[in-house]
Amino acid sequence: MRLLNSDKLLELQRSPENIRNICILAHVDHGKTTLADSLIASNGIISSRMSGKLRYMDSRKDEQERGITMKSSSISLYYNSDSKDFLINLIDSPGHVDFSSEVSTAVRLCDGAIIVVDVVEGVCPQTQVALKQAWFENIKPVLVLNKIDRLILEMKLAPLDAYVHLTQVLEKVNAVMGHLFTTDVLSKNEKENVNSEKVENVGYYDWSTGLEQADDSTLYFSPDQGNVIFGSAIDGWGFCVNDFAKLYSKKLEVSEDALRRTLWGNYYFNSKNKKIMKGAQEKAKKPLFVQLVLENIWSLYDIICIRKDKEKLSKIVESLGIKVTSRDLRHTDSKVQLHSVCSQWLPLANSVLDMVCNILPAANQLSMEKVEKLMCNKNQGLETLPKESQALAQAFINCSSNDDVPVIVFISKMFHVDRKSLPQNRPLILTEKELAERKEQARLRHSLKMLKLESPDDSSPSLPTEESVSEIEEEAPPSDIFIAFARVYSGVLRKGQKVYVLGPKHDPASALKKGEEIGEDLTLKDLKHGQHVTKATISELYLMMGREFEILSEAPAGNIVGIGGLEEHVLKSATLSTEICCPSFSEMHLMALPILRVAVEPAKPSDLPLLVKGLKLLNQADACVQVIVQETGEHVIVTAGEVHLERCLDDLRSRYANVDIIASEPIVPFRETIVPPPVVDMVNEAIHDENVLTKKLDSDDDCGVITMYTSNKQSLFKICCVPLPSEVTDILENNTELIKILDSYMNTKSQDNKSDNDTVKEDHQTNCLTSKTLKAIENLKACIGIAFERSGGCWSGNTVNKIWCFGPRRCGPNILINEIEGYEGRNIWDRVNLDTVNKSLYDYESSFINGFQLATLAGPLCEEPMMGVAFVVQRWTIEPTCVVSGNYGPLSGQIVSTVKEACRKSFQAQPQRLMAAMYSCSIQANAEVLGKCIFFC
Repeated sequence: MRLLNSDKLLELQRSPENIRNICILAHVDHGKTTLADSLIASNGIISSRMSGKLRYMDSRKDEQERGITMKSSSISLYYNSDSKDFLINLIDSPGHVDFSSEVSTAVRLCDGAIIVVDVVEGVCPQTQVALKQAWFENIKPVLVLNKIDRLILEMKLAPLDAYVHLTQVLEKVNAVMGHLFTTDVLSKNEKENVNSEKVENVGYYDWSTGLEQADDSTLYFSPDQGNVIFGSAIDGWGFCVNDFAKLYSKKLEVSEDALRRTLWGNYYFNSKNKKIMKGAQEKAKKPLFVQLVLENIWSLYDIICIRKDKEKLSKIVESLGIKVTSRDLRHTDSKVQLHSVCSQWLPLANSVLDMVCNILPAANQLSMEKVEKLMCNKNQGLETLPKESQALAQAFINCSSNDDVPVIVFISKMFHVDRKSLPQNRPLILTEKELAERKEQARLRHSLKMLKLESPDDSSPSLPTEESVSEIEEEAPPSDIFIAFARVYSGVLRKGQKVYVLGPKHDPASALKKGEEIGEDLTLKDLKHGQHVTKATISELYLMMGREFEILSEAPAGNIVGIGGLEEHVLKSATLSTEICCPSFSEMHLMALPILRVAVEPAKPSDLPLLVKGLKLLNQADACVQVIVQETGEHVIVTAGEVHLERCLDDLRSRYANVDIIASEPIVPFRETIVPPPVVDMVNEAIHDENVLTKKLDSDDDCGVITMYTSNKQSLFKICCVPLPSEVTDILENNTELIKILDSYMNTKSQDNKSDNDTVKEDHQTNCLTSKTLKAIENLKACIGIAFERSGGCWSGNTVNKIWCFGPRRCGPNILINEIEGYEGRNIWDRVNLDTVNKSLYDYESSFINGFQLATLAGPLCEEPMMGVAFVVQRWTIEPTCVVSGNYGPLSGQIVSTVKEACRKSFQAQPQRLMAAMYSCSIQANAEVLGKCIFFC
């Protein structure tokens, strides 16, 4: 911190009520980094003249060349508001869709967000995504309507027209917020009432239910509430209505509070009565905002940028009571004059930081709802965690920095920095003695080089050896290093402290039950099976200042810091804690998944080890990239888009691998599916009509039923493939997390092994799944059942209770249906009754399901996952006495391979299709070319 000494900084860091953790979110090129420059200039870190030109938070070369932000970066700022000191941890995030994962890593660590909107372009796709991410993470947004100068200089709007345009932009932003609010309320209410009488008549639902009771008083952006800033980041000015309310309250002899509430809206000032009246639009009067605010700004731009009247400019400077240097007044560039005047009259940084400190929540104001979302996955509650873990929720709420509270830290990403940029590696001022030693070392190195050239014979006694100068030429450490981007939620994180590194799959209940001591030397390479915990030592703590870092000795709760020494323990994200009972934080919401795939190989085969090492570093440094090694040995990287792909390949070539790389043409992955042909009706009839099925068994290809035996002829399978209703497929895709929870619970050993005491099972069920989760599972089952009923035909009836498993990965949009006569085995919804089940089949159920999982993970068309497919098992038998000569291996392995092959063949018996990803885009054009643009589209 440039303007604070270490004692003042530590005092602010230990006051979470004075800490604001915020991020800047917007569509690409809407002015996020320019706004960040203005805020940074307010702390004297950069010159105000360079604001908007330096792009201080964009430290990468390609970021400066392209003019877009590609990674999230943090900086800590100091601000004094109303004689109260604040520490503001600001994160600048990208706006390009390819780097939306970086936005997710920023949003997770923050309590508030500044939404920036270009008033000319309006609400764009990534603006909606930014608002959605803020909504999902329960952080409070404020709004900055940026680039108002474009309304004056480019669009040449009159003040009244500009006011109408601003109201329309504000309405569009609020419409997005209203849509998010309504969707959330109705979805919750629909889940609660999905089994009620209101949905007994399929297709009917009262969508107004619940909206009347929901509170939306603090939901929308409104200038009179102080959560909207109007400004121009490139010109350095911005204001809220409070600024002009203070300015005009005495002149108009109106109370400041009344003027604040009426300055924005359909109000005008009656000069005769000296009262503020309502109905400006109906009476053709100028609204107060136009009369008192916009006309003054338009006049200033007209004098400086259009007419360039320097005499009037001098009078304006004098009347405003600001100081402008004579150099700026004589400057030939009107933009320089405008920035100099406006940045002092209406400083943007002061308005934004005031709004941040007064509107956005402090670091110690976490709500219980957000704490529950951080500690638990979707559809789970705190009740699912052990009591020791539940007690940690209060530590989040307190945000205490006492020594007796547990340390809880979340790492949202790992980012790569050059080792030389770290403060401990900066070059120091050398003394005369050290300079002399450096000169002597350089002389010895030069002598060694010259002797090698003159006497290449290694046996020469006068030639110094490498060992003789080993102290001079020590092996240089690797140039790349990873820093963890983290926030401390509880306790004090100190340098040299030992903490548990909890992976995303860490189970606190299992860890408490085992009670095992975690080895200090364990890393990502050799974790104990199923433990997902290592112990690490915090080697360094850094205060992140954009491009630079400052060393910290400790980081109290509520602060965003960089942590060194964790590259061997954290892959992409993790949770740190001094308590092993702490749960790992829930997964971050990624708004764009990686879909663009390329194969890479080194130009020289000998460089393959370097490429493999570089791919590992790239996978660790990028939260969105995926690195895959195919069965053929091909190395594949999957990225979010073309710009993201270019950055990843450039990083591989110049930073991580440092070798020449050959990349294939990028492709977008497919999904394999089938369509309902006329022959499917025959299959549906065969499923429910035993006589028809018997007639078709001898001619499987006619109806799509596949009959296969295992290699030793001991087991027989009859499987057919049918397309799932699209509504069911959508439900499965939208409830992946809940299906994971359901499958994990139903496949625990305690479910399979029937206990003598039924109450033990019930207690276990209560402890594993809360009433909230159980209700969500019941709603999911009811929704799937309703969707099946709507589809009619073969799906009507009891199909939902015959679902055996989902796939691939046990949670995908494909279903395995059990239509085996006389066998009611494992059901995705219910536990197995071992007293009545056919144990000869039940013992091999897991093998059967694994074959289905493999088949849906890689289809027969191009080895891509399946989607929207149901496999109906009509017959499955096992002959225990069947003996066939030959060694075919265990029966379980044969069942896996045979079921996989049977599913693939039944899939091929139907009309197959490849589903390609759809790319949605928003095309914006001026009104004069809009017709041509529509014709072109």
